[in-house]
Amino acid sequence: MLKVGLTGGIGAGKSEVSRLLVECGAVLIDADRIAREVVEPGTPGLAAVVDAFGEEVLGPDGGLDRPKLGSIVFADPEKLAVLNSIVHPLVGARSRELEEAAAEDAVVVHDVPLLTENGLAPLYDLVIVVDASPETQLERLVRRRGMTEEDARARMAAQATREERHKIADIVIDNDVPLHELEQRVKDVWAELVRRAQGSQE
Repeated sequence: MLKVGLTGGIGAGKSEVSRLLVECGAVLIDADRIAREVVEPGTPGLAAVVDAFGEEVLGPDGGLDRPKLGSIVFADPEKLAVLNSIVHPLVGARSRELEEAAAEDAVVVHDVPLLTENGLAPLYDLVIVVDASPETQLERLVRRRGMTEEDARARMAAQATREERHKIADIVIDNDVPLHELEQRVKDVWAELVRRAQGSQE
């Protein structure tokens, strides 16, 4: 098994790269998706979040009001640290379960937005960073996700710098390119991952 950490700044196109890797044959473990699962209604995770932040972070349906929680934690590093201390251990435990269920010769890609920030690079055999210029990130966040420019800049500023991500990268995928070029780059990277996975089996 080859354990790959996949990360990138918000708006860099990491989700597109993870989708393309799955098409190639990767087993994807998506930390964001798991982070949503572990705070669904009825979970101990959601109960812990409500204990920490109060009932106002719940929507009318009893689920987590993510925009409301986001507006609280992204404005206050201490509150963000509290949220992370609740969610990250739950995500880690579920990720390990999914990894253990994968085949021995699998290329397992862990899609981890905060891999750099949380010092998680040593957990993986190699780290792929999806990279885009800050201008590209901002344009994608405003145009595709409907964020205000101010909100987009705040989210980008809360993450690791481009330089910090590059320091931990074994492979950098430049995503300041059209989709057809990105697809080819991902195929080239996949061929390298398969080669390394086979090498680790020998």
